[in-house]
Amino acid sequence: MLEVRDLHKAFGGFAAVGGVSLTVAAGRVTAIIGPNGAGKTTLFNLITGHVRPDAGRVLFEGRDITGLAPHDVCRLGMGRSFQRTNIFPRLTVFQNVQAAFISHRHRGRDLFTPVDRLYQDETRALLDSLGLLDRSGEMSGFLSHGAQKQLELGIALASEPRLLLLDEPTAGMSAVETRDTIRLISRIAGERGLTLLFTEHDMDVVFSIAQWITVLHQGHVIAGGTPAEVRRDPEVRRVYLGDRR
Repeated sequence: MLEVRDLHKAFGGFAAVGGVSLTVAAGRVTAIIGPNGAGKTTLFNLITGHVRPDAGRVLFEGRDITGLAPHDVCRLGMGRSFQRTNIFPRLTVFQNVQAAFISHRHRGRDLFTPVDRLYQDETRALLDSLGLLDRSGEMSGFLSHGAQKQLELGIALASEPRLLLLDEPTAGMSAVETRDTIRLISRIAGERGLTLLFTEHDMDVVFSIAQWITVLHQGHVIAGGTPAEVRRDPEVRRVYLGDRR
């Protein structure tokens, strides 16, 4: 579904991504791990069009999307969440997801239909699947961090992606919130037949749901394989896992 070919990006002479190549198979849950500064978020930004690469290519379902604007990448079927929660804090939970449906389905310039009537059933159904239906009328900015991350997932899902990129989806969460979020992501992916690509520092999360893991270090891929293969890799254990078994 996704192919990254020899991707490069430098900032002021610092090579944040230095020749990364990887593939993401359709239907697979793939994790990208690595220490802070390994280049994970920059790689996500390159894939989704938020940053232009210095060299290399990004192919999505066989189509070259290198350098496309983020909204164009989204319309092709690639969704994204961010490390920092990206919601409209002054809109209600319902309005956040409804606005995402309206934007994705090109109804933002509809001058004849009152906006509050659009996609109500779809919005309720999506919020129900996320466990947020009973909080539809709450202002998003007052939600807990974990609930805001759930809402951000709903906004991404409203764009009807086939590939969903999640940048540290459990960052800043309590142990309970982390467990609930991972269960939610796994269930949603299964129900919708999504392909998932995510970054994460919590190794318990990574090894509990990932089917394939790519390891970055200083902007380069140092390993890739199944969770069991990555655990055994001596280079990964040396630079990231602390040689733990």
